[in-house]
Amino acid sequence: MTLWNGVLPFYPQPRHAAGFSVPLLIVILVFLALAASFLLILPGIRGHSRWFWLVRVLLSLFIGAEIVAVHFSAEWFVGRVNTNTSYKAFSAARVTARVGLLVGLEGINITLTGTPVHQLNETIDYNEQFTWRLRENYAAEYANALEKGLPNPVLYLAEKFTPSSPCGLYHQYHLAGHYASATLWVAFCFWLLSNVLLSTPAPLYGGLALLTTGAFALFGIFAFASISSVPLCPLRLGSAVLTAQYGAAFWVTLATGILCLFLGGAVVSLHYVRPSALRTLLDQSPEDCSQAKGGSPLILGNPPHKQAALPDLKFITTNL
Repeated sequence: MTLWNGVLPFYPQPRHAAGFSVPLLIVILVFLALAASFLLILPGIRGHSRWFWLVRVLLSLFIGAEIVAVHFSAEWFVGRVNTNTSYKAFSAARVTARVGLLVGLEGINITLTGTPVHQLNETIDYNEQFTWRLRENYAAEYANALEKGLPNPVLYLAEKFTPSSPCGLYHQYHLAGHYASATLWVAFCFWLLSNVLLSTPAPLYGGLALLTTGAFALFGIFAFASISSVPLCPLRLGSAVLTAQYGAAFWVTLATGILCLFLGGAVVSLHYVRPSALRTLLDQSPEDCSQAKGGSPLILGNPPHKQAALPDLKFITTNL
């Protein structure tokens, strides 16, 4: 990249608008494919069991999809503001734009959209991502953004999250995302285990696994909320101040954790209070549950034919 009048030029590639995360889209498509496959075989299930299986499978797929998808979502901590701000370095030109800051578990996403989009003979529509996950160097990504010549609002917000920034936001949100992600992966493992155990003659352990799934999901929420509860340092963008709050991924994860606790608690309660209702709900026969309790021993029937009795031995005497 060459200099023009001592100033780095702005990168010429087309600006890409804010869009869907590719890993997030892949996760949603995979779980939608699983749901569609189940709906195809649903007509083969007879009687009232069809509707029990429908609710059970779709709820389970929703929980699993949500736990995985939020790892790739930037909607954990969100802030947006409309402002009139400077656009380029070494220029007095100003633009009217909408600036967005989205903080996720693996990094931040900064959007800049002009209102209108076409201003100063340019298309102002940016969506830039800066990550801090493993094997990623946030400082290097910020340095690359400086070389590209990104607009001032994007560079200003990205600089606030650098490791050397006095705001300390990098260490704060990096640590929050690390612990929240770890606990959510543990919740996903227990979700898989709960699906296996609920299909066995001992559904009590499946309910306990669901309770553990909800507990770890709430642990992830607590880890992110406790560390990110420190107020942001002032983010002044031109004539406005950007303020952030918890986003959709945070609240959906909280609702999923509560749902898992409710479902797990219902399974455990029904196991002790109404075991017959639990058997009906899980579409299990009474014989399966009796084998799980170990109540009836194995009885072997008599063979269909009787064994021939040995004839009585009589002494034969001969008279000489």
